[in-house]
Amino acid sequence: MYADDDTIRRILQDTGDTWAVVGLSGNRSRAAYGVAEVLQLFGKKVVPVHPKAETVHGEQGYASLAEIPFPVDVVDVFVNSELAGGVADEAVEAGAKAVWFQLGVIDEQACARTREAGLDMVMDRCPAIEIPRLRGRA
Repeated sequence: MYADDDTIRRILQDTGDTWAVVGLSGNRSRAAYGVAEVLQLFGKKVVPVHPKAETVHGEQGYASLAEIPFPVDVVDVFVNSELAGGVADEAVEAGAKAVWFQLGVIDEQACARTREAGLDMVMDRCPAIEIPRLRGRA
């Protein structure tokens, strides 16, 4: 298991509402697009991070985490597992409080490094699934 309900709940409810979504572009057919929309519906500020730096869901995009000029609470990662560890390391450098690897994104070493740096970490889960699931238990 890559996350427990307490960690998921803490990230979704207590960690903060500014989410950098790495891999989010204007491509409506990509999972990141729909998940970012759900995050917004539940009150999160979504910050698109993609090499194209597109505006998505009305929010200014940035080419990298390092270019975001304000604090980010959670970094939600929609990149291949091979690239995810580097993104997690960038999230630690950027001062994020948590990292969330989406469904199918798995890097156990990056998970361990991120947790050792003091951040909460979720892997191979989707907040668009977890938010309604946890709210149903409340």
